[in-house]
Amino acid sequence: MVDIEKIKTGIPGLDDITMGGLPKKELVLLTGTTGTGKTVMSTQFLYNGAKAGEKGIYLSFEEPEAYLRKSAAVFGWNIPALEKKGLFSFLRYDPYRISDVLDILESEIRGTGATRAVIDSISALGLYVRNDAELRRMIFDIALTLRKLDCTTIITSEIVHGKPGISRYGVEEFVADSVIVLYYERARNLAAFNRAIQIWKLRGSPHSNKLHSYTITGKGIEISKEEAFIQTTV
Repeated sequence: MVDIEKIKTGIPGLDDITMGGLPKKELVLLTGTTGTGKTVMSTQFLYNGAKAGEKGIYLSFEEPEAYLRKSAAVFGWNIPALEKKGLFSFLRYDPYRISDVLDILESEIRGTGATRAVIDSISALGLYVRNDAELRRMIFDIALTLRKLDCTTIITSEIVHGKPGISRYGVEEFVADSVIVLYYERARNLAAFNRAIQIWKLRGSPHSNKLHSYTITGKGIEISKEEAFIQTTV
């Protein structure tokens, strides 16, 4: 196997189960049902990079910047201080005006020299593009654009309860280099619900093949080496 250069996420436990971090300059799909912590993990990835001097951009199709800053503050992440230093940028974009978003994102990444980016969430594109073929083409275009940039990018998508697959449109996992799935499902043989994370694929790199428990604490997401047992629906 080719030795793949990786970057540390700084998320407790994630660099362990990915055996060194995320593949550098590649596209990572982070997917899961509502409430699994996709936005938390994405913000944590950018925040940890910014603290280490890596510039990051957060493109949101859904949540306003003020909400994201407020949510980050709950975990003690001082995003405004990093913004003032030019290490963290928010872009809020209306999915109904998606036609020029790729040019804006590319220009912003090149202009700031960002090496980390988040697109949250790709699922919002469905509000604008009703034709399935056109939607899939747009997702492919986003992936192609991001690969031209020297940036490690997380795109988020949703798993729809009751629908097979690990993404909303069934194409996201094929355009991404790596895939991370978050679950919030009923514990096996128990009434309680547990959180679990699984690395579905990590391009060109070994990784844990197990389901691992994770928690959302006052400091963000923390992943355990302990194996999780849940009744998955995908």
